[in-house]
Amino acid sequence: MSERLRQVLDGSEDNYLLPFLWQRGESEEVIRTELARIYDSGIRAVCIESRPHPDMLGPGWWRDVDMIMEEARSRGMKVWVFDDDHFPTGHAAGRVKDAPASLRRRYLAERHLDAIGPANGASFLLNTLLQPEETLIVAVAMTREPSGRLGGGAVELTGHIEDGVLYWDVPPGLWRLCLVVDTPHGGNEARQDYINPLVGESTQLLIDAVYESYYKRYKADFGRAFAGFFSDEPGFYNDKEMYDFNSATGKVGVELPWRGDMLELLEREYGSPIKTLLPLLWLEGGEETAAVRYVYMNVVSSLYAEHFSGRIGRWCRERGVDYIGHVIEDNNAHARLGCGAGHFFRALWGQHMAGIDVVLHQLLPGFDETPHVWIAGETDSEFYHYGLAKLGSSLAHIDRKKQGRALCEVFGAYGWSEGLKLMKWITDHMLVRGINYFVPHAFSQKEFPDQDCPPHFYARGHNPQYRYYKLLNHYTNRVSHLLSGGRHVATVAVLYHAEAEWAGEAMPFQKPVRELLQAQLDCDVLPCDVLREAQLEQGRLQVAQESYECLVIPWCHRLPVAVAERIVELAEQGLPVLFVDALPKELLEVPGTARGVESLRSRLSTSAEIVPLSELATRVRQRGMGDVEAADRVPYLRSYHYVHPDMEVYMFFNEHPYEELRTRMRLHAAGELAVYRPFENELHEAAVQRLDGGALELELALCPYESLIVVNGTQLDKLPLRAALPDRDGSVQIPLTGLWRISIADAGAYPVFTFYEQTEQLGNLNARGKLPDFSGTMRYELEFDWEDATVSGCALELGEVYETAEVWLNEVPLGAAICSPYRYAAAHALRVGRNKLVIDVTNTLVKQQKDFLSRFMQQEPGGLLGPVSICTAKAGGTDGSMHGY
Repeated sequence: MSERLRQVLDGSEDNYLLPFLWQRGESEEVIRTELARIYDSGIRAVCIESRPHPDMLGPGWWRDVDMIMEEARSRGMKVWVFDDDHFPTGHAAGRVKDAPASLRRRYLAERHLDAIGPANGASFLLNTLLQPEETLIVAVAMTREPSGRLGGGAVELTGHIEDGVLYWDVPPGLWRLCLVVDTPHGGNEARQDYINPLVGESTQLLIDAVYESYYKRYKADFGRAFAGFFSDEPGFYNDKEMYDFNSATGKVGVELPWRGDMLELLEREYGSPIKTLLPLLWLEGGEETAAVRYVYMNVVSSLYAEHFSGRIGRWCRERGVDYIGHVIEDNNAHARLGCGAGHFFRALWGQHMAGIDVVLHQLLPGFDETPHVWIAGETDSEFYHYGLAKLGSSLAHIDRKKQGRALCEVFGAYGWSEGLKLMKWITDHMLVRGINYFVPHAFSQKEFPDQDCPPHFYARGHNPQYRYYKLLNHYTNRVSHLLSGGRHVATVAVLYHAEAEWAGEAMPFQKPVRELLQAQLDCDVLPCDVLREAQLEQGRLQVAQESYECLVIPWCHRLPVAVAERIVELAEQGLPVLFVDALPKELLEVPGTARGVESLRSRLSTSAEIVPLSELATRVRQRGMGDVEAADRVPYLRSYHYVHPDMEVYMFFNEHPYEELRTRMRLHAAGELAVYRPFENELHEAAVQRLDGGALELELALCPYESLIVVNGTQLDKLPLRAALPDRDGSVQIPLTGLWRISIADAGAYPVFTFYEQTEQLGNLNARGKLPDFSGTMRYELEFDWEDATVSGCALELGEVYETAEVWLNEVPLGAAICSPYRYAAAHALRVGRNKLVIDVTNTLVKQQKDFLSRFMQQEPGGLLGPVSICTAKAGGTDGSMHGY
């Protein structure tokens, strides 16, 4: 039996959860109680965050951290630390404000005037365009076309300025006079006193203020109880609008990240003087525009990687702790400036886990392609559902120092509408895409109700679902353990599109990813940096432990020459290369680096294949690629294949919010199969058919929100495998009817209930005219007669439930479920004669706490809607369909 499987079955799996624990200077009793609640919920780590703390890095702060460290040591828990005094990372606990100018943020700004000629003896007042502490880099005049675009013929005018006045004989035509300045003024006002991530010595301010303080105090715990540091959404924030996800080069009026020697670095990369072309970073101009913007973004994202995450990562690695966290990826900001960091993979390359976050309704079941309203306008739903998690897991797979670890900050700021049901859906969404570490957001110790980004898991005892939260956590740890420590199996590598986007229009990478995932063809997203170093072995693209059968290039207007060269090399060596929709219109040349572009274009067109986006998955299948295959089109079925030396793991998940899916799945696997049910921590029999050629085929039936783990290995038949429950479609449904006694208890009163009503008709207890404001537990009690003494393997079916249900039959616990299917093995508790059924249904706090954030979510009913029935196998047994929770 696999060692990993043995560990989850005997409860010795690792911990993969490190929730935020917010610190605001609470009492010792409150802090110790909250840590106990975290431990009781099955979690063995915390990430402590000032939210804010009144004495950050002072005696009060260290008193609280000492207490947390003491509790962690005694409980065998790990402590992570949010690495600044408040969100987002970069404030350096206030050290930047008094730092030398060379360590503070600097920007490149452009201002312009317009002129018309011929006009000899003209002059222009520039003094009002320059502010104190600014340095003029260049003054340049560029011709203008009638459309407003800049033309050629740049004329440098820097030497024509005297005492703030430009003296110039304007040649015939329309001209734009551009001033490009190095300035300390710019960016988001709230981020003025933040470090400059392009300067290593500026990042050192953060290290000295925060990281060194912890090292000095807890050096003996580093690598033991003290696990590491978490950076939350560091970025450039060079746009006045803090969360403008479209901030990039070409946006007029926005200052750009800068440092003192940046011009030299740009010219070295560009290969020739670039100073007079700098206005093209903002304004549309001639053919040099794309190259100038590409070079700038290439340099700035590389500097960020080296001097921010790279520097912190090295510091942590030398001291035996990990550096983790995430940047802002929202609505494709991962490849842009503003709140982004310019390039997702470079920004996180220095860290020891790959990281993303999902908060504020970015993921909602069913909205996988259609935008929906959220706090920032409308989501790019396709990115969140098909791109975001794949960024994180891909980085974990291709960077060896990540060791396959990909984390997601989850659940935060959805409002009290979000209960365990949605949390489980989000968790499965992440797991089935390769995310295997989680930072739940958050445990708040503030008096209830805390309006700061609910939901909160314990909420000082007011969250009625808290007692079931451990079910989700045990589930997450078990599945994460099975999906860690081995190797992910993917069919396709999809090229990351950042460089193409910098240089012009580009199809977002998530579009081909969507087509592949909807056809159960798994993939990773590869940046150009990694593609250059990848090797071809036996016709497959090898990156770290990953092996890909083909390379997919999303459409782009321009592709850098160096990238095109590498793609041609791989294609000519035998790797199938598929360009989506068309070849690039242009190959981007940078002066001094042209390499026979026409010849390269010809080789590209003959060695690669062009595939319409809508046919991508079909073409991949036609080449005989893919490790799993469904008999039908099931676009809401997600799959993930993970390999250990002694076992293979397949995860399947139905992402549809309402529809059940059924299909036959074909796996190219040897050995035996068994179904692992993580909620019950049990192995179940799997009825499969061995096909000609050796493949295995199984019937798959999944309810909405339902996931299934299939394990493949040797000696599984020697384990105690439980029989599968009868299939819903292949069984007899016997409804349970009668007089239901309904009682209620809020979180404070539970388990003491107050009688509400008796009824024969189940329905929405939170409906108008009933209990629209009730949040808590609704207890349903029913007595019924049962006469069949021969039934075995039967299941209790609850039908519709909102949303957590715990069941007892004749005082025998049948278990609890936090989402569909609400099915419970019942044969061991069912008896001939009179039976008593008790069902506790617990909703979320939103009915009581109608918070601002919950307005973005569709509210569900409350209670048990049914129908409730006993499900028994038909004569001849079940049809062998496979189910999971």
